[in-house]
Amino acid sequence: MIVKGRKLSFVLSVLCLVLVISACSGGSNDAKNTSSASNSPSGSSGSEQLPELTIDVLSMLTDYAGPQEGWFAKIVKDKFNIKLNLVNSTGEVVPSRMASGDLGDLVVFGNENRKEYSDSIQGGLLLDWTKDGLLDKYGTNIKKYASKGIEANMKMFGDGKHVYGIGESVGDGEGSSELNKLTMGPSIRWDLYQKLGSPKITKLEDYLPLLKKMQELEPKSDSGRKTYGFSLWSDWDGNFMNLARTIGSYYGYQGGDGFNPGDMLLVSATEPKYQGLLDENGYYIQGLQFYNKANQMGLLDPDSVTQKFGDVANKLKDGQVFFTPWTWLDDTYNTENHTSAGKGIMPVPFAEEKAITFGYTPYGGERKWAIGAKAKDPARVLMLIDWLYSPEGMMVLQNGPKGLTWDLKDGKPYVTEFGWKAYQNPDTEVPAEYGGNTYKNGSVKINNSTLNSNLINPETGEPYHHDMWSSTLDHQPNPVLSSWREAMGAKTMNEYYTKNNMIAVTKQTFTGEPPVQLTTDIQQKQNEVGKVIKEFSWKMVIAKNDADFNKLKQQMIEKAKGLGYDEVLAWEAEQTKKTAFAQNP
Repeated sequence: MIVKGRKLSFVLSVLCLVLVISACSGGSNDAKNTSSASNSPSGSSGSEQLPELTIDVLSMLTDYAGPQEGWFAKIVKDKFNIKLNLVNSTGEVVPSRMASGDLGDLVVFGNENRKEYSDSIQGGLLLDWTKDGLLDKYGTNIKKYASKGIEANMKMFGDGKHVYGIGESVGDGEGSSELNKLTMGPSIRWDLYQKLGSPKITKLEDYLPLLKKMQELEPKSDSGRKTYGFSLWSDWDGNFMNLARTIGSYYGYQGGDGFNPGDMLLVSATEPKYQGLLDENGYYIQGLQFYNKANQMGLLDPDSVTQKFGDVANKLKDGQVFFTPWTWLDDTYNTENHTSAGKGIMPVPFAEEKAITFGYTPYGGERKWAIGAKAKDPARVLMLIDWLYSPEGMMVLQNGPKGLTWDLKDGKPYVTEFGWKAYQNPDTEVPAEYGGNTYKNGSVKINNSTLNSNLINPETGEPYHHDMWSSTLDHQPNPVLSSWREAMGAKTMNEYYTKNNMIAVTKQTFTGEPPVQLTTDIQQKQNEVGKVIKEFSWKMVIAKNDADFNKLKQQMIEKAKGLGYDEVLAWEAEQTKKTAFAQNP
C-alpha cells in the first residue's frame, strides 16, 4: 500500500459501490492497430505516419465533457494525430460504464477511486501494459523517469507481474517538493495587513482581531458588497467539515486520503501520532471553535453553510474575503488589476505554525493513469501517456506550448510576454496557429499530473514548473510580491517557512501490499457517524455563543459515539499503524 505523505484530498467523499462486474478479457486489443508506429520511438513518430484516432477519456478528476479544445488539442493532434474526447464522469456514469465492461480508451482514477481501480482490475476492465511487450515498446519514458511508480503498481495490483496503471506526481527527492508556494498555510490581504502596521501573529486566534480591523478598514468589496474575514463552503465535505479539518494542517497534522489513514483521524506528518476528530483538545474541534469565534465577531459570511466553492471563488475575485485557508486560492484575488494597484492576498504565517508540506512521492500518488481493456488502439494510448511522463511532455503539461507561453534562451527556459499575460489572465485569447480559443479553455482537461512538477528537467537543468525557473525568480515581480519579498526577507514562501523552521514535511510510505478495503460494517458506521459530525460541525460554527457551541459539541460527541465512532476510530488507527507509520521496504 502507498500512503502519499498523508496527503489531503480536496474531494473527500469515498465512493464505495457494490458492483457486479463482468469479466472482460480485452484479448483482441493489442498493438496491431499501430503497425505504422511499431518501430518508432515512443511519442517521437510524426503524426503523418499514423491514422487519425479519437480516444475516449474517462477522467474521474474532471466534470468537463466533450472534445479537448485549443492549444493542448493542437499539440496532441500534431504529434500523435489523436483527438481527445472527454467523457462525463459525474453521477452514475462510472458505475454504469464499469457494469457495461467498457471504461473507454484512456482512464484516469482519482484519490477517492481506490475501490473502482481495484474492482476494474479484478473485473478485467483495464489493460495489462506488459501484454505483447507494450510497456517495453511504448513506455520508455515511464520506465526511465517513473520506474518506482511502475514497481509499486506491479506489486500492489499485479501480483508482481502485471501493470495496470501508474500514479501521478512521481519523483524522488529529499525535503519539500513544493519549492515555491506551499499548498497549506493561511493567507490574508497583504496590503491591508501593511496598512495596519504588520502586527505579529503568534497564534491562530490572533488572525481574528486583525481581520476585524481589516473589515473596518475596507467594509465594502469592489462591487460594493459587505466584506468578511472568512467565506466557507460545504460541497467539499466528506464525513466531516473539510475546512475545520484543514486547521490541523497548520500544526503538522492532516487527514488521510479517503479512509486511509482515515476519515476520523488527523495524523502527524513527522511523528507516529494521531488524534481523533472528536478529541476534546484536537485540532478539528479547535478549527470549529476558530470559525465560531469568527462568526460571533461578524467575520463569517452568513452564506457559508449553503454556498458552494464556485460562489466563494467569485467572492474572492470581488474582494469580499480577506482570508484563504490554502495558498493556491490567493491568485483568485491576485489578478493583474488588483496587484498592479498594490492589492493582494499573500501567505502570512503565525509564529506557532508548522505547516504541512508535501514531500516527494517516488511510488506515485493515488490518481492513476490506466488504459481500458477495450481500448481501440492501446499502443497509441500508451504512447500518449508515455510522452506526458517525458521531459518534453512535462514542459507542456506544466507551462503550455513552447514558443507561445515559454521558450528557451541559451538552453534555459523563460516565460514569454504572452506567457505572463496568460498565466495571470487565463481568459487571454490564444493565436490561431497555436490552437485558438482562450488559454484556459485549451488547458489539459484530463486534470492529472505525471511527474512531480518541481523535479529538475534533465534537458534544461531547471525545475519543470515555471514558478521556480531562475529567470522567473529574477523577473520583475508585481508590487504586491515585491513588497512581500522585501518584508519577509525571502523570494518564496517555501524559503521563508524553511528558514524559520515552520514546515512539517510528509513522506511517502510503501508497504508493497494492496490497499485495505473498508469492511461493510465499518463503512456503514463511518457513514452514519460522518453525517452526525458534518451536521453538528456546521451548527457549532454558526452557534450564537460559547454556551450553545459547547452544548452542540456534547450532543455531537454523544450521538457519534452511539453510532460507533469509537469502533471506526479504532479500525482506522490500526490501518494507520500498518501503513502511514510503516517503513519502506
